[in-house]
Amino acid sequence: MTDDPEGSGAEDGSAAAADVSLDRFHEALEAEERPIATASEVARRLGTTQSAARDALAALVDRGDVDRLDVESDPVVFYPTDWGRLASRERVVAFPNRREIVVDRPTQYTRARLSQFAYLVDTTGTEPGTRGYLYRIRQEDVWAAPFDDADALVASLRSVLPRRYDHLEEWIRDQWRRAHRFRLYTHEDDYVVLAAASESLMGNVADQHLDDDHLRAPISETEAWVNEDAVAEVKRALYDAGYPVEDDRDLDVGDPVDIDLTTDLRPYQETWVETFLERRSGVYVGPPGSGKTVAAIATIAAVGGETLILVPSRELAGQWREELLEHSTIDPADVGLYHGGQKEIRPITIATYQIAGMDRHRSLFDSRKWGLICFDECHHVTAPVYSRTAELQSKHRLGLSATPVRETGSEEEIYTLIGQPIGADWDALFEAGFVQEPEVEIRYVPWRDELAQNEYASADGRERRRVAAENPAKIEEIRYLLAAHRDKKALVFIEFLDQGEAIGDALGVPFISGETPHRERTELFRRFREEGGDGDEPGADGDDLDTLVVSRVGDEGIDLPNAEVAIVASGLGGSRRQGSQRAGRTMRPSGSALVYVLATRGSSEEEFAQRQMRHLARKGVRVRETNVAE
Repeated sequence: MTDDPEGSGAEDGSAAAADVSLDRFHEALEAEERPIATASEVARRLGTTQSAARDALAALVDRGDVDRLDVESDPVVFYPTDWGRLASRERVVAFPNRREIVVDRPTQYTRARLSQFAYLVDTTGTEPGTRGYLYRIRQEDVWAAPFDDADALVASLRSVLPRRYDHLEEWIRDQWRRAHRFRLYTHEDDYVVLAAASESLMGNVADQHLDDDHLRAPISETEAWVNEDAVAEVKRALYDAGYPVEDDRDLDVGDPVDIDLTTDLRPYQETWVETFLERRSGVYVGPPGSGKTVAAIATIAAVGGETLILVPSRELAGQWREELLEHSTIDPADVGLYHGGQKEIRPITIATYQIAGMDRHRSLFDSRKWGLICFDECHHVTAPVYSRTAELQSKHRLGLSATPVRETGSEEEIYTLIGQPIGADWDALFEAGFVQEPEVEIRYVPWRDELAQNEYASADGRERRRVAAENPAKIEEIRYLLAAHRDKKALVFIEFLDQGEAIGDALGVPFISGETPHRERTELFRRFREEGGDGDEPGADGDDLDTLVVSRVGDEGIDLPNAEVAIVASGLGGSRRQGSQRAGRTMRPSGSALVYVLATRGSSEEEFAQRQMRHLARKGVRVRETNVAE
C-alpha cells in the first residue's frame, strides 16, 4: 500500500476544500501571524489536507479573492487580494493566563456577548470603526453572569473566542462552583440555616470569616443556625471570602394588597418578572426607556404583598405614584408618599432613601409587614447613609438601575444585598427595536478665549477641572448643536451652577438645579413634556419648553420621554454611572436619540469623557469622536 501524506482520498479532499472559504483563509493568516501562507500552513491551521487546501486556494485565486506568488526559498505562497478587507475584520485575541480578551473592531454581537461575563477595562483608537477593546474576566463577573449553568456561560465564551482555552474554561467553571457552595434556607421550624457544600467549607471558610454573633449554634458538620438579624453581614463576609451565598429562604410575602397590572408586558419584561419570581430577589438592569418601572409594577402585582418603594428624590416618588395609577388597578388611597413634603404609610408606600435611613422614621418602616422592597436607582444602596435600608433581608428584594456601577467598584455589594442582575443585555433591546440605540458623539472643543486658557494653565486640582468645564467656547457649541436640531427637545447637563446660569442666560432657557423650588421644578418639567412647540428658538414663548439646562437633579429617574437630544456640557469628572444616566435620557422606544459630550481639548476632560462613554460602549452603544474646528 502506498503512503498518502496528503490525506485519505480525493473525495475527502474535495469535501474539505469546500470548507476553505475566504473567511477561513483569513483565520489561518491570523493564526500564522503572517500576511501570507503556504498551502501546507493553511492546511495545518484549518485541520484539512494539503491537497484540499491547495485546491481551495486555487479556487479562491480563480475568483479573484486571493493572489499567489512563487518564491525561490519557499513553495507557492498565497495572500488576500483585498488587503483592506483583512485589515477591517474583527480580531479577537485571548490572553487566558491573565483572563483578558483584546478585540479590534468588534461587532455589536461580540460586544454584547462579552458584556455578559467580562468587564471592559479600556478602549483605544479615536476614529469610528478603529477602536480596540480590552476586557477582563473577574470572579464577580462569573458569579453575576446571567446564565443557568456553567455550560451555558462557557458556550457564550466559546462563541466569541477564536479557539478553546481549557485553562480559562476550567477557571470559569471553578468560579461558578464557588458561587454555589453556600446556601441559606428556612428550616421547617422557621429559622434560617446556613448550609455548606462540605464540612471543610463550613470549618475552614465560614468559621474563619464569620463573627461569633453571626451564627447562633451549629446544627451539623455542614449546617449552622443563623442569627436572622445578621443575614446581610453573613452574605457580605462570605462574598468577600470568595463564596457568594445562594439565598433560598422562604421570604415574607407580607399582608395582601389589591393590585393587578393593566399594561401588556413586552416579552423581555415577562422574562424579567419570571426570573425574579423564581429567584425572589434581583436587579432589573436595562437602559432608560426599557420599561423597568412597568416590570417592577408587574412584579409588585405578582408578589401580591404590601410594598415599600425606595427612591432617591421627591420628584421620582411622585412619578412612581403616577406610574402605579396608570399601569395598575391600585386604589389611589392605597398609595402613600413618605418624604420631606408628606408622610403617609399605605399598603404601597413610596419613600426616599434619605428618610427611610433615619432612625426616627426607621421604626415605622420596620413595623409594617412588607412583602417586597423595591430599590429604585439601587446603586444608592452602597452609600453609607442609605445602606441601612438594605438590611431588610427577610423580604423579596427588587432593584432597578440602568447601570448599577459605583466608582468604588462595589457593584458586587449591590448584588449581595439585593440580588443578581436580571436583563443586563442592553444590546438585545437595541437589536429588537424596543429601545432606540443612541448616537453618542464626544466633541472636543478648543479654547477660543485666551484668558480662560491662561487661567486653566495656572490652576490646579478641582479648580483646573472647573475652568475646563466652563470653557466659554462650549456655549457657542451648544448654540450650534441646538440650531442643528431645531425641531428636537433638548437637555443640557452641567455640573457647576455658575455655568448653568450662564448657559441659561445666553440661550434664554430655564436652568433647573437643586436650589430650584420643588413646585417650580415640577412645573418646568411638565412644560418640557408638553408637545406642540414651534421650536423656532430654545426659549420661545408658550406653555411648552424645547430646551432645559439641568444640574444633577436631571441625572436620575426623572421621566422626560420626549427628550431627543442630550448635551453634556460639564460633569465629566463624575462617575461612569452618571455618564450612562445622562446619555440614557434620550433612550426611548422610538425616534432618534442623540447624545453630545463636550470636552475641552487638551484638558483632563478628554480622559474623563472617554472613561464615562467607555461604560456605554460596553453596553453595546457605539461612540464616535469629533474635533471641533478652531
